[in-house]
Amino acid sequence: MSAQDVHGTDSPRREEATDAVAGLDPSVNVTDLLLERAASAPDAELFARRTDAGWTAVTAAEFLDQVRALARGLIASGLDTGGRVAIVSASSYEWALVDFAVWFAGGVPVPVYETSSASQIASILADSGARRVFVQDADLARRVEDAVHGHPQLADTLLPITVMADDGEGATLRSLAGPGLGVSEAELERHRTAAGLDAVATLVYTSGTTGRPKGCEVTHGNLALLAVNLRAHLPSVVGPGARTLMFLPLAHVLARAVQVTCVAAGVVVGHSRQADLAADLGTFCPTFLLAVPRVFEKVYAGAHARASHGLRAAVFERAARTAREYSQALDDAASGLGDGPGRRLRVRHAVFDRLVYGQLRAAFGGRLTTIVSGASALSPALAHFFRGVGLTVLEGYGLTETTAPCTVNTPEATRVGTVGRPVPGTAIRISDSGEVLVKGIGVAAGYRGAAPGSPESQAFGPDGFLATGDLGQLDADGYLRITGRVKDILVTAGGKNVVPGPLEEALRESEL
Repeated sequence: MSAQDVHGTDSPRREEATDAVAGLDPSVNVTDLLLERAASAPDAELFARRTDAGWTAVTAAEFLDQVRALARGLIASGLDTGGRVAIVSASSYEWALVDFAVWFAGGVPVPVYETSSASQIASILADSGARRVFVQDADLARRVEDAVHGHPQLADTLLPITVMADDGEGATLRSLAGPGLGVSEAELERHRTAAGLDAVATLVYTSGTTGRPKGCEVTHGNLALLAVNLRAHLPSVVGPGARTLMFLPLAHVLARAVQVTCVAAGVVVGHSRQADLAADLGTFCPTFLLAVPRVFEKVYAGAHARASHGLRAAVFERAARTAREYSQALDDAASGLGDGPGRRLRVRHAVFDRLVYGQLRAAFGGRLTTIVSGASALSPALAHFFRGVGLTVLEGYGLTETTAPCTVNTPEATRVGTVGRPVPGTAIRISDSGEVLVKGIGVAAGYRGAAPGSPESQAFGPDGFLATGDLGQLDADGYLRITGRVKDILVTAGGKNVVPGPLEEALRESEL
């Protein structure tokens, strides 16, 4: 029986849950996902490393060998199981390599945005108890050194800094890996298997639900269980032949969770910097992308600007309107409100596909079919436009505290204007005040150092539901719509709760 049969088309729900579709033994951790991938398809490409000569394929077996070598070097240098290791860098192949190497050595990576100020870097290093730092280049190494020397808690601390390059002056990946040749396979395995699903896998610093920056304790279970469940939940996105170009910062939990999912699913991952993105899209040819609304806005604005004069402008406007109408008709059909695009609309859509839409898809490399939108709300008009041109936009929702995705639309079940249904292993509840509460495999263990009874600890309720601080509604079919922030509620003289300002102003930056 459908949700509409039980609740009616306009009857909202108070709770929606999706059962997990995959599980893991409690003794395993994130590293087992890579071992499984290398064992099942050792010669299959897993990463594409960007070089001056173009993209160089890295197989699962090659990546595993590099991870093991670096992990041995970390162990030889004195990294204990549970030891914190900071990564201060833009997204790159080396970021992924260091991340998995720290996990293989039994450590806990602590990502830091490379754009952070010296005081922010120092604060995270001090609070996390980091004992080693990886940086993307020599300039960042100097910034980190200055940050450490200027912080009273760190000034007298020995904090080795390694540049994430094979060669160069000072400590590099190659020089760190060298001493690891003396670390036995048994010792490496002891470190690798020290953590189970319940152990902290990474500290991700966030403003959280109470405003003060704090370290969110994301566990191996959060990352690994999400990965295997998303792999099963989104087969048309992360199935055989899938490729993605990662350009969002891996310091954000969303990009990190997606990268771990890609390793579990065998998706080929490349990395690009914003300045090189247009060229990299054309050479890497991704099948899906992880993006933020401003990327959609820039692409649309660029296409509109190129067609801003004369007949071309009129053609583009009609094409854009047709794309939105086509996507809206698909939504109406999925909701039982229509039969889908009619014959005349399908003919118009086919004409503009040859004239306009194909060129837009070519700008993304020609193979792109799906874009996962994160970080903030995407306007329904843009979502309809991109789906109408043949690029399905999947909006989702989550926080750092939920290891990012706790709801997501899927290619087979998309409702524009919502952030989808709960991912497998997750329950969404709407409180009496309208707040979104989340329980499930992605909800983190808590905040580092949070005292019992503190506002930080109280966000993680005793019933397992996390209070997100966001307001939302579940429709009759279980799709979640975010409507504002709890802190933005005003109570009127009549006792009515209202949310001031437009929706975009009320949404959190950490929303997916």
